[in-house]
Amino acid sequence: MASHSSGRNGRRPRGGSRRRGGGNNRPYQNAPSRAPVRKKSLWQKITDFFSGGGKPAARPVSSVQPQATPRSNGAQPSTRPSRKPEAVEVTTPRLYVGNLSFDATESDLFELFNGVGAVQNAEVVTYRHNQRSKGFAFVQMLTVDEAKRAVEELHDKEFLGRKLVVSGAKSSEHQPAE
Repeated sequence: MASHSSGRNGRRPRGGSRRRGGGNNRPYQNAPSRAPVRKKSLWQKITDFFSGGGKPAARPVSSVQPQATPRSNGAQPSTRPSRKPEAVEVTTPRLYVGNLSFDATESDLFELFNGVGAVQNAEVVTYRHNQRSKGFAFVQMLTVDEAKRAVEELHDKEFLGRKLVVSGAKSSEHQPAE
């Protein structure tokens, strides 16, 4: 029968150094010794984290500030540049509606676009987990001519406090097969 040991092989103590040989293992014999570093308490680490710890800012402040777009709701100005929406030509009755208010419902869109032409379907795109609007929608008009007229009349129109972006939808993956 083989005898079992206590789990340690006897090679080295757990967590011990892997270096071999005794004596001074410093690579530079004449290097000045460092002063002992005092460990900070948890409370000191927390206050340093929130106060910046007396360290200089990570990145220098630039003398050129980015242009911020004014906001009507008093929120902090955005530092990212505004992107011009891509103008997609209307070739199908399906329209993309962007910069939509988060309070807009499908019935609001249905009523708005019905003033221009016959609406087949209006669909506000929402997050799956909480059903909140993502800020854009798709509207299916009855004909391509009505869709073109809707783009002409409703693009850049103020709706629920925001200027709409109305253009042709990029893909036809939601189109029913005919």
